[in-house]
Amino acid sequence: MKAVVFSFTQAGTALGCRVAAHLRGEGWDVRQASLKKFAVVQEGVLPFTPNLHDEAARAFEAARLVVFIGAAGIAVRTIAPFIRHKNLDPAVLVIDEKGQFVIPLLSGHIGGANAIARRLAEELQGQAVVTTATDVNALFAVDEWAARQGLRLSSLADAKAFAAAMLEKGAAGVYSDFPLQGPLPQGLVYAFHGDAGLVITTKAQVPVFRTTVVARPVIVHVGIGCRKGTTARDIAYWVNAVLQRANLSPDAIADVSSIDVKRGEAGLLAFAKAQQWPLHFFTADELNAVPGDFTASDFVKERVGTDNVCERAAVLASHQGTLIVTKQSRRGITVAVACERYQARFDY
Repeated sequence: MKAVVFSFTQAGTALGCRVAAHLRGEGWDVRQASLKKFAVVQEGVLPFTPNLHDEAARAFEAARLVVFIGAAGIAVRTIAPFIRHKNLDPAVLVIDEKGQFVIPLLSGHIGGANAIARRLAEELQGQAVVTTATDVNALFAVDEWAARQGLRLSSLADAKAFAAAMLEKGAAGVYSDFPLQGPLPQGLVYAFHGDAGLVITTKAQVPVFRTTVVARPVIVHVGIGCRKGTTARDIAYWVNAVLQRANLSPDAIADVSSIDVKRGEAGLLAFAKAQQWPLHFFTADELNAVPGDFTASDFVKERVGTDNVCERAAVLASHQGTLIVTKQSRRGITVAVACERYQARFDY
């Protein structure tokens, strides 16, 4: 995790050193930059290279956190040319040079700026100035929660509509296909229907609430076997067909896996790359060691050393999870799907 701390005065640079030290203690890889005249007198502080504009451009490209020690106006003008989208931008904070106020400017929820601001304010014995509506009203922020839990939201528009409905009504429902751990946050109630709600599922279609935001854990693993020379297009067609029949969302897919003899299979490699899904390969011995009742094939065992590739690969990739779609075959392509064991957590 990369962070950048900018400062513009002697006092600000000294405070920046405290901020940088705290962030390093939390595991951040920190670059601290200031004007040259202050950089030369503070160990570990680098001069702007070649200037603040270029430093900020690099920070927005590579860092997950950008902290300005100084006036909010300087921070706003500096970051303005680089702002892209709330799910792409780094968390941006501004802190006055006395450390009295820590203000999240950008990516308060998804980027974690609000939470970081609170921790820094506590460290500096200052005040976090958080302005997002759900925080001001002490209500559940679904985008921040999903980011912390590594869940994929159906869309930011859905999250915004959910937040608006919660602010208007003061409460919203939650429905989960998985066990829920921890007490529900303020503003959430268990429900199966209603005006607005959060659904936690790996499914594609979930007609529960009139205004719904879906949070999908990335816990579904696809196992694939295929004949030599199978095209990426044919693999994509069959995988998508299997997912649609099972009402599984591509947003819940964690990876694709197969046997290691397919490591050079061009169609399989191209398919995984096009979907941006990690591709893993297992040996026949690894697949044979997977416990369970699988659809066996003597022909497959004779050719590759294991009686089933897709089911065993999916279960192995899922850390011995549950096989939720058994072997589905079409034109020399076999597909199976497994799901990890999972609990949705609110105790954070």
